Amino acid sequence: MTRLEFSIAWRYLRSRRGSRLLSLISLIAIGGVIVGVSALIVIIGVMNGLQNDLREKILIGSPDIRVLTFGEDLAMSSWPGTLQRVRRQEGVVAAAPFVHAQALISKGSSYGEGVFVMGIEPQHPGLVPVTSIRTTAKGGDFTFRTSSGDARGVVLGRRLAERLLVTPGADSVTLISANLGKLNPVTGQPNVHYDRFEITGVFETGMYEYDNAYVFMSLVSAQELSQLGQSVTGIEIRTKNREVAPEVARAIADTLGFPYRTEDWQAQNSSLFHALQLEKLGMAFILLLIVLVAAFNIVSTLTMVVTDKTREIGILRAMGMPARSIRRIFFAQGVVIGVVGTSGGLLLGLIASVALDRYKLISLDPSVYFIDHLPVATQVGDVALIVLASLLIAALATLYPSFQAARLFPVEAIRHE
Repeated sequence: MTRLEFSIAWRYLRSRRGSRLLSLISLIAIGGVIVGVSALIVIIGVMNGLQNDLREKILIGSPDIRVLTFGEDLAMSSWPGTLQRVRRQEGVVAAAPFVHAQALISKGSSYGEGVFVMGIEPQHPGLVPVTSIRTTAKGGDFTFRTSSGDARGVVLGRRLAERLLVTPGADSVTLISANLGKLNPVTGQPNVHYDRFEITGVFETGMYEYDNAYVFMSLVSAQELSQLGQSVTGIEIRTKNREVAPEVARAIADTLGFPYRTEDWQAQNSSLFHALQLEKLGMAFILLLIVLVAAFNIVSTLTMVVTDKTREIGILRAMGMPARSIRRIFFAQGVVIGVVGTSGGLLLGLIASVALDRYKLISLDPSVYFIDHLPVATQVGDVALIVLASLLIAALATLYPSFQAARLFPVEAIRHE
């Protein structure tokens, strides 16, 4: 594009005597692009923030990877050697055995209900945690240390503790489990194991599933309650970041071989995260329609410019300006509208995103939602894609008006009134 072509394009966009309407509709077209781009940036950032917060809430008690076994018992007997092999795997930051079982819980009255029992290593100095569940303690801690000094306490979810009316350090509960694979030789019934545990803590994650039905205890206590002996359910793993977990899981499965298998966090919650991703794409598509509406504004703006400047276009053609130069003039106008509108939308969207997240402008009720404000997580890739899409749409919007202007015949254009 020559300097003359750009100068003419800029002149057509500016407000001149008798043409203030053109300047106004140009500003309207630019404003449409600003609104569309800024709305896309903010809403996609909100969707990312909600997805990230929900992911962290869901995975607060779940590891990045679980190493499990095939077989009828679904128990891992030779886990110490397997644990050492897992810890040597590239990408593994921390690894620890765990026990996952189900049991009946009761305070001692006739009321009882089923709960999930998680056996983990007690909290102690130097422990490298696999999950962040230990940071959610609201009363007591995850050392599981009782008043007698041993590590035979349990930590309950807040909702479960409220239903049972128990208080850390003052109450205890009875947990009952049955081993269906081992029958009592006298009665012929499954072996039932029950034990009394002191309440040493209460945790609150904000996720209903954990707070309502989970009980944490030491690994040894969980082995005894589940009648696993020295076996464990599996090994939980934390990686450098959650994005590499599927790759690390495949590498661990290849290294260990049969009968071991791995499950990463995406496979454990695939339906939910796929639904969230689909919701994000749907929202982006809907908001992209705002940018398309702005593109129609660009088309109408340039069409009005062509109509208003028909005689001038005819004069330019009669003076020898080729049709491709006419096309470039109107293409430049659309590009200027797109670039200015996209830049303004980018700046406004980023400022709004930072303000929403930093100053918590939109508050939420934490008793209803799992967060206290609307989170925003702006990703560079999403912003770059929005900017490129906006510029591309603005450029495509110039095609029809520019070709219409280039097809004008000089004599007919000069005679136009």
